[in-house]
Amino acid sequence: MVHEVENTISKHDNSNQSNTNLLTRITRSFTGCLIAACMGIIWACTTDNKPNAPAVSENDSFPFMQSWGVSTLISDSGVIRYKIVAEEWNIYNSTNPPKWTFVKGLFLEKFDSTFHIDWFVQCDTAYCYNQNLWELRGRVFIRNMEGTEFSSEELFWDMDRHEMYSNLFMTIRTPEKLLQGYNFRSNEQMTRYHIQNSNAETPFGGDGSSELPQDSTSIQRSAPTKMH
Repeated sequence: MVHEVENTISKHDNSNQSNTNLLTRITRSFTGCLIAACMGIIWACTTDNKPNAPAVSENDSFPFMQSWGVSTLISDSGVIRYKIVAEEWNIYNSTNPPKWTFVKGLFLEKFDSTFHIDWFVQCDTAYCYNQNLWELRGRVFIRNMEGTEFSSEELFWDMDRHEMYSNLFMTIRTPEKLLQGYNFRSNEQMTRYHIQNSNAETPFGGDGSSELPQDSTSIQRSAPTKMH
């Protein structure tokens, strides 16, 4: 009887020892997983391959001011010189150079010293850099008060130099004739200009003689001169 009790106690002790060993193995396994997870987190936080967001480019800059349905007068030295009409006007003062954009079209009138319209221009898109150099794009059309009309897909206007120029194909139409060509250079009033690779259509009188003034063709069809 004593022997049976001792065997029972021995079996009970062995069972407890087995449970203790199992619990120890589970605890060690859990501890190991926890340490591995912590090391992974620490490595991820200290690695040199840190994720970087892409740099903000000039195209991502937000305009300093936005206006819609614009119709405004602009003065120069205290005298009103220009009228701007645009569906949308954005002003960027943090870009290099600062610029104005008119991405939905522009209509601009230039006035003379007596506030009469000198000429007007319209286009699909316009940019003005440093409030000085204009870049006009898409169906550019200009008409001065002498009846001269200019059309092209591109035109640059330098307000400081009082010059206009374009390298794309262009057309000049006057009451007397039609000129077409490339590398257009002109003064601001479009009264003196040069065109490269030009061709002209001129009206003729009933006797077959040209109705153009003799000196106008040589001025308007001369070779281009680079302006500085």
